[in-house]
Amino acid sequence: MHDEFISYEIVKKRLIDKYKDSLDKIEKAYLYASKVHEGTYRLSGDPFITHPLHVANILIDLNVDDITIIAALLHEVLNSSDDITKEDIEKEFGSEVALIVDSVSKINKLELMDDSEVSAVYLRKVLVGLAEDPRVLYLKLADRLHNMRTNWAVKEEKQKDKARETMAVLVPIAHRLGINSIKSELENICLKILKPGVYEDILERLNKTTLELNDNLEEMKESLSHLLQENDIPYEIKGRVKSVYSIYNKLNNGKRWDQIYDILALRIFVEKETDCYRVIGLIHSKYRPVPKRFKDYIANPKENMYQSLHTTVFGSDGEVYEVQVRTYEMDEIAEKGIASHWSYKEKGTKKVQAIMEQKLEMFRNIIETNSDESDTSFASSMEANLLGELIYVFTPKGDVIELPKDATPVDFAYRIHSGIGDTTVGAIVNDNIVPLSYNLQNNDIVKVITNKNATPNEDWLNFVKTQQAKSKIKSYFSKKDRENYIAKGKNILEKEIRKRKLSFNDIINDNNLKKIFADLKMNDLDELYLSIGSLRFTAGYIINLTKEDKNNVEDVLMERVSKKNLANTKDDIIVDGNTNILYSLAKCCMPVKGDAIVGFITKGEGVSVHKSTCNNVIHKEDKLIKVEWNPNCNNTYYSIVKIISTNNSNFLMDLISESTRMKIAIAEIKNHDTDEGVICTVMVRVKDKDELDKFKKQIAKFKGIEVMDI
Repeated sequence: MHDEFISYEIVKKRLIDKYKDSLDKIEKAYLYASKVHEGTYRLSGDPFITHPLHVANILIDLNVDDITIIAALLHEVLNSSDDITKEDIEKEFGSEVALIVDSVSKINKLELMDDSEVSAVYLRKVLVGLAEDPRVLYLKLADRLHNMRTNWAVKEEKQKDKARETMAVLVPIAHRLGINSIKSELENICLKILKPGVYEDILERLNKTTLELNDNLEEMKESLSHLLQENDIPYEIKGRVKSVYSIYNKLNNGKRWDQIYDILALRIFVEKETDCYRVIGLIHSKYRPVPKRFKDYIANPKENMYQSLHTTVFGSDGEVYEVQVRTYEMDEIAEKGIASHWSYKEKGTKKVQAIMEQKLEMFRNIIETNSDESDTSFASSMEANLLGELIYVFTPKGDVIELPKDATPVDFAYRIHSGIGDTTVGAIVNDNIVPLSYNLQNNDIVKVITNKNATPNEDWLNFVKTQQAKSKIKSYFSKKDRENYIAKGKNILEKEIRKRKLSFNDIINDNNLKKIFADLKMNDLDELYLSIGSLRFTAGYIINLTKEDKNNVEDVLMERVSKKNLANTKDDIIVDGNTNILYSLAKCCMPVKGDAIVGFITKGEGVSVHKSTCNNVIHKEDKLIKVEWNPNCNNTYYSIVKIISTNNSNFLMDLISESTRMKIAIAEIKNHDTDEGVICTVMVRVKDKDELDKFKKQIAKFKGIEVMDI
């Protein structure tokens, strides 16, 4: 069957009330998109322009701002026409619209190519990374919802691919942004595609009792209506049978059909928060509540700002009913997300936009703190912190804290404040002392015991679950190591000065420091002490720098190499038969293990390791030194792969899917259009030259892609 007919006139009728001040801009966007898409059709047979119209129509229900509606109408123009650029959109409709359209266009070029969790999480990473504006994700979710509604037009295997991608990538994001209306519909559509037998079985079981269930709901609605009217509470009440996917999820988690208490659900809307509690009290006075099923998300809202009172009661007919009570405003947020309160009518107001951007900050924080980890490690962290099962625990004052399942008191402490986390010495959960590695449970009341003299314990890294806690603990010990090296360096320098019977003030004064800092490219005294404490330079060499008879840095390096007494370390590079010599891998040629390499002695920065063919060292034989790869090291190295795509619009996905298959991490992708095609520079992390060459060889096999020499 075809999607319901839609036209701009139908959408315009819905726009008039909410966007009357922006109708001219919106209509301009529609006409612009219509011209671009003129003569093109979807696989369903409908004119292509109906897709952006449907997407805009979905977003109207979410009460987004006018900028998002305009971007929705334009979101396919960059991918549909080679003649239109982001700059063209910016010139016609402004920078905000251009940013959103450009981001969605990039996202729409990506797709999940296999069923691995690493691939799914990597795609989430790319998607959220591209979403510089949170409205990008709202538009993408609406775009996917309409495509899933019309997926009957594509082949069955393609339907399943999109359903898997939707469940793995987009449904978790919709959940975290609190857009329940889109999340629920996507879940049901995907279940019907991926498990049609299960879907039909649940639907059949529901349909067998639909008439009876609806009768029960109507009777309960009527009873509750009388109760509220008798107590003069203005209200609205809706009844529903639980969604197929929600029932499937409970059955899949081990529940029997007769253990699902909320197949029948009623939602009561009132005007004031105080009325919510009055309604719950009246319901409990008439109907017996099911023990431990009352939840107060008004006093303790979820982190996606969801607020409601939940209770489950036994009706007079013996059926069990879930009842949710909330204000109309709470329902807007619960069903439509924060965008339902986007203050587009309040000019200059950025409050709601700031709240939405804070949500994306959670994703970005995970991405940034995992930038040096493998994709597998990133997947684990993303699942634990953002996309896995959540628990809700309480502070002694009753504030709710959202944490990943199996989080510990240490995770709880760092979620409150990093200072509390750093000084934690114990924890009391539900009035019982527990170890700091204890796995917290839903509804636990947690009290953290602190000592101002306490410091983090490195063993905590073995059991904490949140990336926030891990990052803070690692940061503390990194800072501590630095402080220890600085103290050690200062002590070594003072001893050497005394040994030479010199005055500290004669050596470490403003003139000498200025000379040392300039010579060694340092910024302050701490950096100087750090270089001595970490054995980068000797105290004697620093003192000699203040004298006219000093050796240069190259001489010192040569002297250290000639001593040959610093073996048995884990350095990647062996310098003239020695390890523990300061070195760096040159960024100009980015050598990886297996490349032929040479060392170039630099001033103040040790030995710079280059490929032997690098143009920057070919004519500098006098400063070259023998270097080789340490065969005992198994680290990974960054390298650049440059390609040109001539007629492959999906080349980004080819890159991502192949890197995922080969377990090669992509650190960065940059591309720009040229007359010859799209030139793409990809920074990858590989273990050696063989792995890099295999990756290049595989990429070169893709149609329309050529690997360039660099």
